[in-house]
Amino acid sequence: MKLSNLEEKYFKEITQLIAPSGSEMEVSSYLINEFNRLGYEIIKDNLGSVFALKKSKNPNAKKVMICAHMDEVGFYVRNILDNGMIKPVSVGGFNYNTLLSERLILVNKDGKKFYGMSDALPPHLLKDSKNISEDDLLFDFGFQNKEEALKNISIGDFIVCEGQFNYTFNKESIISKAIDDRYGIILGLVILNELKDYDLDYDLYVGGTVQEEVGCRGALTSSYLIKPDLAIVLDCSPSRDSLSLNAIGKIGEGVLIRYFDRSMIANKKLLDLQIKACINSSSKYQYFDSPGGTDAGVIHKNLEGILTLTHCICARSIHTSSTLMRISDYLDAKKSLIELLTNLINSSLIKELKNEL
Repeated sequence: MKLSNLEEKYFKEITQLIAPSGSEMEVSSYLINEFNRLGYEIIKDNLGSVFALKKSKNPNAKKVMICAHMDEVGFYVRNILDNGMIKPVSVGGFNYNTLLSERLILVNKDGKKFYGMSDALPPHLLKDSKNISEDDLLFDFGFQNKEEALKNISIGDFIVCEGQFNYTFNKESIISKAIDDRYGIILGLVILNELKDYDLDYDLYVGGTVQEEVGCRGALTSSYLIKPDLAIVLDCSPSRDSLSLNAIGKIGEGVLIRYFDRSMIANKKLLDLQIKACINSSSKYQYFDSPGGTDAGVIHKNLEGILTLTHCICARSIHTSSTLMRISDYLDAKKSLIELLTNLINSSLIKELKNEL
């Protein structure tokens, strides 16, 4: 199973965009360029989330919103030390033990990029072994002193870990930074390409939300703006097959039927439709629960309540610069989502589901 030329282009380019929470402009600009190329109307909220609108010819069309979050975990400059090194504040959840000696990219207010690294002592200088905390992090961008640093950067400039795109040897997996959630951003764009000339009987909104990693803030504002009748959230969850071969959440096993997490208990009829879409499209699927959450947790509680479904895959080592994603999982998610959107979901069904609640 392999990616199309367009999908490969999207993965190579979009995973490398720099967009920590609150600074998602590189991704939103990319989306806007693609929306314009495809000829879609563009909808934006006042926090930075951006959507393409595929308008239906049906005068009684319901609204379906598909979203993925644009942001990745990262850092902001908190303090500049006299020796030019930087103390960061993290934005999003990290296992700090993964950060020692990481390559870093800092972007200043003018958009200039500085390349650096996270300081790590050699073993013979360590006094004891311990879990790393945010307070232990020290970033080095080569500034000789505080004065030189302040000529180039400011408090509040943002930083991400550098994590280039690579295939594994057999081209069955991808390793990159920001697979969470550029997987969803890419799938949304592919859906817009695939369905460009397909008549739907509902209005389809597809796009990216901001600040998911710090509390699903863009999901709240964009769902107020769009007021969808049905929302489908695309996200990437942590696999657990590195912990146990019997664990739920295995890469290569397809779409996650996410029936429960800490922020949402899924609608059973929507789950049944999702499973049917997987079966109809010969896509793998697996049941999944999580102690975490997604944008769905905020969206489904908004307004008078919104029918909400997640359409996720899992990957290894999310929230690091080296996340590994199986290409077959992405392709299963694409096939089943297209089946769901074109053959199973329509305005009458959405009305029926809402009336049954």
